[in-house]
Formats: sequence, C-alpha cells, structure tokens
Amino acid sequence: MTTPATSAAEIVLETRGLTRRFGGITAADNVSLAIPKGARHALIGPNGAGKTTLVNLLTGVLAPSAGRILLHGEDIGRLAAHRRVGRGLVRTFQITQLFDGLTPLQSIALAASHAAGRSGRWWRPLGQSAGADVAATCDRLVADFHLGDVRDLPVKSLPYGKRRLLEIAIALACRPRVLLLDEPVAGVPEGDRRQILEAIDALPADVTVLLIEHDMDLVFSFARTVSVLVNGAVLVEGPAAAIAADPRVRAVYLGESGGHPQGGAAGASHA
Repeated sequence: MTTPATSAAEIVLETRGLTRRFGGITAADNVSLAIPKGARHALIGPNGAGKTTLVNLLTGVLAPSAGRILLHGEDIGRLAAHRRVGRGLVRTFQITQLFDGLTPLQSIALAASHAAGRSGRWWRPLGQSAGADVAATCDRLVADFHLGDVRDLPVKSLPYGKRRLLEIAIALACRPRVLLLDEPVAGVPEGDRRQILEAIDALPADVTVLLIEHDMDLVFSFARTVSVLVNGAVLVEGPAAAIAADPRVRAVYLGESGGHPQGGAAGASHA
C-alpha cells in the first residue's frame, strides 16, 4: 500500500491486484503491495495464508491468474525466474538449496561471477581471470557472514546455521535490488541464530528486503513495515508496532487477546 510519503518514483517492488487460483481455491486474492527502496518489510500470516504462493508469484515460480508485478516500474509478470534474478529480484529459500559438492568460496564465486557477466570462468583462481571485483566480493561476503573458518570445506559438511549464512551471502553476491528472505532462521539451532540475525540486521541499506518469517521476535526487531496475509488477501499493513497491537491480527492470526505475536502460531504457509 502506498502512503502519502511514498511517491511512485521511490517504489521498487509493486503488485497490483495480484491473484492466483488453483481450481476453486484463491491462494492469492487481489494482493496490492508497494514496497519502497531500502524498505525492511515483513510478510506474515498463519498457515495456509498464501505467503509462499505470493513469493512464488513474485519470483516467477508460479504465473498469476490476474494482476501485475512491477520491479522499478517494469512489468516482470511474464519474465522467467532467472530473468527476474537478472533484474535484481533475488530469493533465499525456506529449505536450503545449495550445491553440496562446492565450497562456500566457490559457491559465492559462482554467483558473483555470474552477476559480473563472467560465469564461464568462475572456477579460475580468484583475483586472476575471475576478476578483482569478484575476488573482493567473495572476500567481503566470506568475512561478513562468518564463513572464514569453513570457506574451503565442502558445503555438505557445514552445520545448518552456516548453510543458512552461506545462502544469504550467495543471494547478496547476485547483486540484488530486492532480496526476498524466506524464513532465514527456520530450523536453525538457537546457538547459531545470533550470527544469522546479525547478518540480516547488517544487510546493505540500499537493498530492499521482503522478509517472510514465522519468528515474530525477528519480524518485529527487523521490519519497519508489516503486511498480514490471511486467506490469500492482505488483512492489514502498517508500522510494525501498530501491527503487533492490532486486535484484528490477534484475532485471525494469533488467536490471542494480548501481547506480541508468537512465532509458534505461524509456520510457513503452503498456498
């Protein structure tokens, strides 16, 4: 939803009447969002609310039944998923999807080289044919995401928390303009969560972030704006503090009469 303070020129990611039907079920129901540059925006909702369907529509996994998706004003609704990545719309996944045979350094180099237009030479020694810019990106992301101690180990040997950190690092190596974080702390042991939370908090200010998350502590510490999805439609959207106190959110999403939203009430949605 566009506020008076948010002009059209500032909008990075927008949906207009976005709808997806599966037979007689409407999984995304006339969803309109307007997310400005640099936003820290969270999408929450109960099981089956349509969060995953909406993200799949944004990223090109699903085609909409109706409506439009605009990235920096360009209609990307008919672009293939990889073309959207090329336009700067990058997603991390709720279930980690990595190449187990590569090392973290190789994984980041692959993404960074592709973003720099040198994907055919990503395996060459960094700093040589790969390009100094790619090498610098790899070094920075390895350091920023606490991967130095595992940078040359096969991904399959990494603990789960490190795999989630690597996934976010790879996403940033793709040079996103909009980053969709799909439950970044899902399944991560409590002891490993701190590094992930720190990494998310330190994301570049010019990158627009849409967070899909059931951990309400993370949502309300990170997001400045929250959209609540219920039965495929946006129930309410606004500042995080106002959403946490909204009785409609408690009634249909939390099933509570007071207090902050609790993560246990909102797992990942399916459709």
